[in-house]
Amino acid sequence: MSTLKIHTIESAPAESKASLENSVKAFGMLPNLHGVLSESPELLEAYKTIHQLFSNSSFNAEELTVVWQTINVEHACHYCVPAHTAIAHMMKVDPALTEALRNNTAMPTEKLQVLQDTTLLIVRNRGHISDAALDAFYAVGYGQRQVLDIILGVSQKVISNYTNHIANTPVDEPFQKFAWSK
Repeated sequence: MSTLKIHTIESAPAESKASLENSVKAFGMLPNLHGVLSESPELLEAYKTIHQLFSNSSFNAEELTVVWQTINVEHACHYCVPAHTAIAHMMKVDPALTEALRNNTAMPTEKLQVLQDTTLLIVRNRGHISDAALDAFYAVGYGQRQVLDIILGVSQKVISNYTNHIANTPVDEPFQKFAWSK
């Protein structure tokens, strides 16, 4: 049962209506997460803006998926893991990578494994990371920008994962075939 209201365009605060209409145009539906976030027009706008910024960051589709799903799985987000599984499929990410992330098994390449490990360290240690861990990250070809881009991804996922925990947001019908639990 949801503990926070899931707004429709009609029931949402006036300041959120245009953003929700844009969500429907973009997704062909109103994602339940957006309906929940719309209670706070500022949070909805922040989430959508950070999503766009992270999507346009220095990471490719596989790397975006690794960061998103690593955080989603670590936070045990019942909503975002299936949603980002669907997004990964739309982005043409290899389903084997998506399944490895969902099941917390090894990444297919050393570079993606280091990205996942670094993301986990940042999440679990609330941004505290050793020089040795950063050196390992840099050794596989990442740089300072990518460390900061992980933090951008964490910012987005904190908004959605924490909101979904509090709201117990129902998984949207198109994502239900990718249902997941920790």
